[in-house]
Amino acid sequence: MSTLKVGRRAIETSNQHKVLFPGNEVTKGELIAYYHEVAAVMVPHLKGRPLTIQRFPDGIDKNGFYQKDASKYLPDWIHTQKLPKDKGTVNHVICDNPATLVYLANQAAITLHTGTSRVDRVEQPDQLIFDLDPPENAFRSAQEAAELLCALLEELSLPRFAKTTGGKGLHVVVPLRRGWRYRDVRAFADDTARVFELRAPQRLTTAVRRAKREGRLYIDVGRNAYGAHAVAPYSVRPSRGAPVSTPLFSDELFDEDLRPERFTVRSVLERIGAKGDPWASMRTSAVTLTRARTALNKLLAKT
Repeated sequence: MSTLKVGRRAIETSNQHKVLFPGNEVTKGELIAYYHEVAAVMVPHLKGRPLTIQRFPDGIDKNGFYQKDASKYLPDWIHTQKLPKDKGTVNHVICDNPATLVYLANQAAITLHTGTSRVDRVEQPDQLIFDLDPPENAFRSAQEAAELLCALLEELSLPRFAKTTGGKGLHVVVPLRRGWRYRDVRAFADDTARVFELRAPQRLTTAVRRAKREGRLYIDVGRNAYGAHAVAPYSVRPSRGAPVSTPLFSDELFDEDLRPERFTVRSVLERIGAKGDPWASMRTSAVTLTRARTALNKLLAKT
């Protein structure tokens, strides 16, 4: 047991030598250190958002679990928020400061997932997410799909930010001014995906069932629903090598040499130090969907 000073808080950490990622032997101590160091750029993307936490106390080769309800033993300085669900409420952790992030890392919270709205106006999302999910070992197809999607979003005069998922796909995110409710944002996402699919039906699909995808890239808009979540930027994923979901600069997104597996807990901090955060301007780039909805309706009329 040791103590890590994070701001005004003293976080008790334990089992730092425990290997959480067998193979390249990433330890719990390395996970804690990563989240401590990355907090300055990561926490602004987490603030005010309900968390779903993915924990692996015994490492990624053992059973882990998802946790939405905050543990009852949380320190009282960690912010939580009760939000409605179908039956009752969920008391989500809200990560508003680096100390909370470090505390969660010490609980073997390897992956953090966030909602697309903030808790002060939880029915009004401020992000629209397109999850581009390619077939196995086909990251290049995700890049090609992202290029087509970004061209469509450009037609709709919408800003777009991209990141690796820490897996085989990409997330393309449109920052929104709050005001539209989930049902309307989801309808916009569905219609955009429909137009997108029709532009390359041999390569793209909105089919939820894998059997119907027939080797095509899946355009997943399911993140755009109340209670849904997406992996947070700079979150570690529970896979070999400790990959990180990493925001990309626009000139990187279509680079044929881009290899998402290179972004790990052992490389991302150096990248941030050299290049900064590609998503630093996301909040100030937010737009309303009003004009885009009109433009999208015109495209739909042509299909």
